[in-house]
Amino acid sequence: MSTVQGESIAAASEHQVAGRSLGWWGMIFLIFANLIASYLYLEIRNIGGPFAFKLPSGDYLDYIFPLFNTLILLSSSIPVRIAGAGIARGNRRNLVLGLLGTIVLGSIFLGGQVYEYTNLVGQHFTVNYGAFGSAFYTLTGFHGLHVTVGILFLLVIFIRSLRGDFTAKDHFAVQAGEMYWHFVDFVWLAVVSTVYLLPLLLRP
Repeated sequence: MSTVQGESIAAASEHQVAGRSLGWWGMIFLIFANLIASYLYLEIRNIGGPFAFKLPSGDYLDYIFPLFNTLILLSSSIPVRIAGAGIARGNRRNLVLGLLGTIVLGSIFLGGQVYEYTNLVGQHFTVNYGAFGSAFYTLTGFHGLHVTVGILFLLVIFIRSLRGDFTAKDHFAVQAGEMYWHFVDFVWLAVVSTVYLLPLLLRP
C-alpha cells in the first residue's frame, strides 16, 4: 500500500514540475507580447531619429545571419517531435536521438546569438545605445534565456531517457519538454519578424 502511495506521489510531483497550466503559458506569452510591443513603440516613435532601427554606423541590422540562425532553431523542432512520437510508441532510440539532435541544434542557435552579439558590440552597439540598444538586447536576450532553460530541461530529460525512465505510457516530462520547445520556436518567429524584418519595410 505504501509503495503504491509513493508511486502516486512521485507521479504527481513529476506532473507538477514538468507540466504547466494554461495560466503559466499565458503569462509567458504576455511577457513576450509586452516586450515586443514596447520594442515597436520605442522604435516607431523614433522613426527618422538617430536610433531608429539603426546601428552607430548608420546601417541597419543585418538580417541574413539571423535568418540562417532562425532556420537552425526551427529545424530543431523536427528532432524533438521525433523524440516525442518515438517514446509514445515505446521507441527509446528515437527518443534519445531526437533529444540529442534538439539539444545540439538549440546550442548552435545560442552560439549564433553570442556570435551576433559579439559582432554588434564590436560595432559599439551595446545595451546603452539609446532605446534601440536596450530594447534589442532585452527582447532577444530574454528569448535566449528561455532557449537556455529549454536546453537544460531537455538535457535532464535526455539523461533520464538514457536511464530508461520513460515508457510509452509514462513520458509526461517528454511531452512537456516538447511543448515548451515548440513554444520557444513560435515566439522567436515573432521576435525575428519584429526586430529584423520589419525595419526592411520601414526603410526610406
